Amino acid sequence: MKNITLSADEDLLKAGREYARSHNTSLNGLIRKLLRQAVGRKQNRWLDDTFELMDKANVSSKGERWTRDDLYRV
Repeated sequence: MKNITLSADEDLLKAGREYARSHNTSLNGLIRKLLRQAVGRKQNRWLDDTFELMDKANVSSKGERWTRDDLYRV
């Protein structure tokens, strides 16, 4: 993996670090993810978008578990 140098003001860096920390990643990881999303293939984007929406939903199953039959029940 290659290293790059970016320039950003302190406020932006601070906000970026806080955002990354709240999403359980590093600033490096956040920048890699955003760059990958910006230039990545569109057909794989839906999966990242789906998981991101699930993370943002802030809901809980309250411990409920489903069986395979439950998931396929029509």
